[in-house]
Amino acid sequence: MRLNKFISETGMCSRREADTWIEQGRVKINGKIAELGTQVSEEDEVRVNGRIIGTRKKQHVYIALNKPAGITCTTERHIPGNIIDFIKHRERIFPIGRLDKESEGLILLTSNGDIVNEILRSENNHEKEYIVTVNRLVTDEFIAGMKRGVRLPELNITTKRCKVAWVKPKTFRIILTQGLNRQIRRMCAVFGYEVLRLQRVRIINIKLDGLKPGRWRDLKPAELKGLLPQRTNW
Repeated sequence: MRLNKFISETGMCSRREADTWIEQGRVKINGKIAELGTQVSEEDEVRVNGRIIGTRKKQHVYIALNKPAGITCTTERHIPGNIIDFIKHRERIFPIGRLDKESEGLILLTSNGDIVNEILRSENNHEKEYIVTVNRLVTDEFIAGMKRGVRLPELNITTKRCKVAWVKPKTFRIILTQGLNRQIRRMCAVFGYEVLRLQRVRIINIKLDGLKPGRWRDLKPAELKGLLPQRTNW
């Protein structure tokens, strides 16, 4: 298999991160510095930063966390409040995507680096659903403008069309298929709104239902199948 896939299946990182490590010369195969695109087998000795890495795990970890506000979605252990130390899972895991520090709600974590790009790739149009509370009344004009797509000058991009619905006077529901940095907060700011609370309640077919803040659970087989229906060997 390709070297980046081999590394990601040990649970160390995603394929993209593995490619970065290979480019930096941090990966060796049988004592030689590896190159991008190299094919390896389980008989090859693969070292990352001088350490031999194991063969791929037979079963990966997939969990859903209800992230509280204040937790940072990073694997960098030196950052206070990082999500890895917060969960304290026995396996080496990393988050699929991000929720900014001030936001809360559903985030998925896994030991399987292969599924990260599958879920995050924007052209797959995977839905992510949020409940958002703002500092002003939610108007029909605001909802219509958010639905159409919003020009974000600082990113030089216009967001994709999305689904938006009124929930309460200052609360709305939004379903995105993008994952731009602080996207909802930036979109609201264009219309003069400040986000007071942002909670993600669904990623594709995985829902937050009943999961208390700060708690996590393993994904059920049916959930995992719905998450990646095109693959059967995850």
